[in-house]
Amino acid sequence: MQKYLILLAALALAACQQATEETAVEEAATDESAVEATQAAAPSLADVLAAQSDEMKARYQYRHPQETLEFFGIESGMTVVEAFPGRGWYTHLLVPLLGSEGHIIAVNYPIEIWPLFPFGNEEFVQRMSTWATDFPAGVDEWRGENSAGISAYTFGSIPDELAGTADVVFFARVLHNLANAENAGEGEFLTTALADAYSLLKPGGVFAVVQHEARAEMSDEFANGTQGYLKKDFVIAQVEAAGLEFVGEIAINANENDQPSASDIVWRLPPTYLGADDDEELRAAMDEIGESNRMTLKFRKPE
Repeated sequence: MQKYLILLAALALAACQQATEETAVEEAATDESAVEATQAAAPSLADVLAAQSDEMKARYQYRHPQETLEFFGIESGMTVVEAFPGRGWYTHLLVPLLGSEGHIIAVNYPIEIWPLFPFGNEEFVQRMSTWATDFPAGVDEWRGENSAGISAYTFGSIPDELAGTADVVFFARVLHNLANAENAGEGEFLTTALADAYSLLKPGGVFAVVQHEARAEMSDEFANGTQGYLKKDFVIAQVEAAGLEFVGEIAINANENDQPSASDIVWRLPPTYLGADDDEELRAAMDEIGESNRMTLKFRKPE
């Protein structure tokens, strides 16, 4: 009888083990299916780029979005901070690329910086005061069902609970205005923005920079941000001082045709053409140069 009971116990144990293994296999398959479904919902970067308007595609030859975003490692499902998205050129790429499991944290300049701009009149400042609600609402008008969610804040006013949540913080042509205002003694705009970037990143997260680059031989006065350009050494030093480690760079957004004189501003070039107005000849000359010479730098938050 005892042998019979031992045999029954052994059979029951074996059946239990088999059921556990089958459950584990089923759960693993379910998890894998969920991952595959998420990946299937988010289009590839190539598909996202192909789906954009002709107006956006006209900028690809200068902005090289595929190589740039791949260099920074931006992928589906990530949380990405986009600093000063402007009219949303990169936002149009990130929203579908990140997919329904991803999220964009859009961060604008603080309200205190806007009166320092030539166009920063009372009406403009008032419009910027509601940007944190207006920008996501505008994005919601065109984002698809399987697109990333979006929230918005300003530098210096980011909620503490967002600390350590971002995979990538992306500063595309952002640093010059912050540096210009801080160099002029108007406030610690650059210092605050870089501190926010550090705080937002997960350990090991990427700080991504694309910035108008001044040639090394240009004067520091020219390259203080006033004319839109910064020197690479300055940018690296400022970012490293904020606690981020320099990883590397690519030259994909460099443009040797952009050789500004000491009096030239970056906004003379496309897509702004400042100063060209109705001068078609000057506009054509700016088109020959193309968009600005840009550094593309990758940093990482220490683990």
